[in-house]
Amino acid sequence: MRQEATLVEAAALATSVLDDLVVATARETHDAISRRAHGLARVGAGPVAAPAEVVHRGIASVVYGALGLSLRGATAGLTRLAEAGVGPGLEDGPRGRFVSSAVNGLIGEELRRERPRLAIEMGVRHQGRDVVLTPEGVAAAFPEATGQLVVFLHGLCETEDYWRRHRDRLGSTYGETMARRGWTPVYLRANTGLPLRENGVILASLIQRLVDAWPAEVTRIALVGHSLGGLIIRASSAVVAEGDAPAAWTDLVSDVVTLGTPHLGSWFAVSADHASRTLARLPEVAAFGKVIDRQAPGIHDLIEGLAHDVPPLPHARYRLVSATLTRSPRHPVASAVGDLLVTPRSAVGRDRRGTELFPGAEVLHLGRTDHFGLLNHPDVHAALVRWLVETTAD
Repeated sequence: MRQEATLVEAAALATSVLDDLVVATARETHDAISRRAHGLARVGAGPVAAPAEVVHRGIASVVYGALGLSLRGATAGLTRLAEAGVGPGLEDGPRGRFVSSAVNGLIGEELRRERPRLAIEMGVRHQGRDVVLTPEGVAAAFPEATGQLVVFLHGLCETEDYWRRHRDRLGSTYGETMARRGWTPVYLRANTGLPLRENGVILASLIQRLVDAWPAEVTRIALVGHSLGGLIIRASSAVVAEGDAPAAWTDLVSDVVTLGTPHLGSWFAVSADHASRTLARLPEVAAFGKVIDRQAPGIHDLIEGLAHDVPPLPHARYRLVSATLTRSPRHPVASAVGDLLVTPRSAVGRDRRGTELFPGAEVLHLGRTDHFGLLNHPDVHAALVRWLVETTAD
């Protein structure tokens, strides 16, 4: 059984990042500016400027070297403590889970390679813990299981706890709303920093194992994804469609609901990519470009989303929810930034030429709502009831 990550190991990662990212960025930026400044000084003063340059470089080398040495020493010490199991578990509270998911979303593939205890493994979640996908484990987590499953998958850097946002104000969550109407809510958590299609393969296997272990006969599955979660859901169904499984779980999927999913990519991710390329051309700021470019594959995948090479399930109904900061989706601000991260065109899979990824899909637009307002919105509560309860499966 894998040893659980602790807050001490998270602290070790933080000191390592300070050394690899912050100090290294400052050192490279300082060095680039220094070279340009001393180059100008040599042009104006000639060889007289050389001693000052040597002294400056020597002092900078000592300072940055000392900082790096102290941070590497702290990282090594904290890592040894973490290996001994010192400190509270990272999964013991919502704040630790938030930190874990955020870091995995940013550098998830790097964590899996270099600090595997901190890397999230996709799983079914219940009361802040992974559910063991055996008949006994699933029955214990879902004692009132019905044959209808509504599966929720969060977005980039999020946790399953995000589905409870504003519950104190609204009095319910999407899962609770559907549970009162005969559906069993199932919450997943994923390492959103992994490549999109790899997460799709993992999700496909996970849902099949869940269905095989489910206490009741599964008759219907609805998939609900927020942001990147919607793309992972689409990638998972494509994996099964390409296989030869005679009774795949996708045969049971009646509805796919995506909330603010960048089907055609996120303008924010595109802007970050352009920024990293622009900064890389200038030595004085190239290090900052490297910081942006260090982002995980899961973030890079948001640049283009998933196009026509991942078709929708032919037998499932697709419900596409978009949001904009403005009341109207046609407002210039809405067309530019959408819900702050995703434009309405991308959220409904319709490009500027009018080509649709999801012909015949039902579209719901929420005005004066941001990207995270989609996680628990009264209009979505009503829509889920209409889509999953009042509309019977084909």
